[in-house]
Amino acid sequence: MQNDRLAVLASFYPLEFVVERVGGNSVEVTNLTPPGAEPHDLELGANDLVEVREADLVVYLRGISAAVDDAVNTAAGTRWFDVTALARLAEEDIHFWLDPLRLADVADGVAQRLAELDPPGAGAFRANAAALRADLTALDAEFMSGLASCARRDLVTSHAAFGYLATRYGMRQESVSGLSPEGEPTAAALAKVADFVRVEGVTTIYTETLLSSAAARAVASETGARVAVLDPLEGLAEGAVADYLTVMRTNLGVLRAGQGCT
Repeated sequence: MQNDRLAVLASFYPLEFVVERVGGNSVEVTNLTPPGAEPHDLELGANDLVEVREADLVVYLRGISAAVDDAVNTAAGTRWFDVTALARLAEEDIHFWLDPLRLADVADGVAQRLAELDPPGAGAFRANAAALRADLTALDAEFMSGLASCARRDLVTSHAAFGYLATRYGMRQESVSGLSPEGEPTAAALAKVADFVRVEGVTTIYTETLLSSAAARAVASETGARVAVLDPLEGLAEGAVADYLTVMRTNLGVLRAGQGCT
């Protein structure tokens, strides 16, 4: 503990957001992924590995960061909490937090885990998780309503990071680069996506913050589609003052415009 607060490490931003909301003043949260960085590309230095070994709790999602997975596996005695089961991952895309209700389930689990480490704080942790669930439920209702009547249901993105969002809100995702955020699509793959855009009448292709937009822009240029930016919330930009809820609402506005929603 640090100054009677639990020292908690989160492997990337959405989990940092959850731990901060659920833990409140009883936790000191450190995000292992620096602002503006991709958790997939994270490398941990010696000081980071010391923090992993000494933390009261490490909250992470197995598979999003090989460096964190390796550190947890080799740090004997470290308390860790893998949220994979709570997230109910059902597909290769691991971006479960873009479905707000899945993130709410993770928050409930974090509250339970923190309560085990700090029993006197259990009531506060559970109350904080309930308040967060209320916020996430309201956000989900905004997405359901905002995306209920859209001219286009095909969601063409630069890489396949929006599967859970698409599934939750009745859309179909088609990606330019597949699952890998670093993947370079072949000429054949680009041609296939371009054909899809033309045939399905797609008018907007979505690029992402933190990643190159070159391939998606090439398809847009070839097909006459416009380009808009969605934030998959793997990490906030350096100096950002927004949080998960505000960024998701910005995403909703972008989607409503791009999908022709009324």
